[in-house]
Amino acid sequence: MTSSGITSAEHVLNVLARLNQSQFPAQVETSLKLGEELLANTSRYDNLSTHEVPNV
Repeated sequence: MTSSGITSAEHVLNVLARLNQSQFPAQVETSLKLGEELLANTSRYDNLSTHEVPNV
């Protein structure tokens, strides 16, 4: 997208080419292990809202 907010043809072609790729990137072997399993903490996003939006 350009600075004026218009999507360029080059960008569209790039996105379409990526969507048409049939191969996924190769998996990388690693010896790294998680010390602690990640947990989703969705309640922290609720705290970001300082006001309640009324339902319409």
